[in-house]
Amino acid sequence: MAGVTRPLRVLIVDDDALVRAGLSMMLDGIHGITVVGEAADGAQVPAAADAHAPDVVLMDLRMPNVDGIAATRALRRRPRPPEVIVLTTFDTDENILHALRAGAGGFLLKDTPPAQIVQAVLQVAAGEPILSPRVTRRLMDRVATQAGAYQRARAALAALSPREQDVVLAVARGSANAEIAAELLMSVATVKAHVSSVLAKLGLDNRTQIALLAHDAGLA
Repeated sequence: MAGVTRPLRVLIVDDDALVRAGLSMMLDGIHGITVVGEAADGAQVPAAADAHAPDVVLMDLRMPNVDGIAATRALRRRPRPPEVIVLTTFDTDENILHALRAGAGGFLLKDTPPAQIVQAVLQVAAGEPILSPRVTRRLMDRVATQAGAYQRARAALAALSPREQDVVLAVARGSANAEIAAELLMSVATVKAHVSSVLAKLGLDNRTQIALLAHDAGLA
């Protein structure tokens, strides 16, 4: 939700009432963030999103009826999708990859310090992905060794213009739009236009998926 100037609207989805209460208490005390609703299961997410129009959703993975992966996928298919941060205790490679492929813009573990969770909400709302440092390297190693991933990624990136490929590399390094603009000597608006073009051409949802594709191709 880059460019949002009103208080960020956060929806918390977790089947543990104590977790929901703790996150709500923590985030509602932060200037510029308001918790607009809670849900105890992925099945409740569509109605909660309709009722509260969140900018960011903090999403648990394992819930009784509809899990966080399915709920994230459904949210990201909406016409104006909120950003999703998966917040879980389960950091297996499969969970991380499934969450990111579903369109999550962040993946954090529940033992992440409160200040870092707050920063993650602000960062993801601004269009910048966030991953728990404990899982980042393992994730990238796993993606890079998937069968056929290298060839598919190379073929996909070959469809981009040289300038778009430059932007992809910068995104994969974790650079923000302003940093990319300075590095490539273009305006921030032009960087945003290139990122939007890359997403459309490659059928991706967000910057995290661009970074994954670059790693698949061995470029970052």
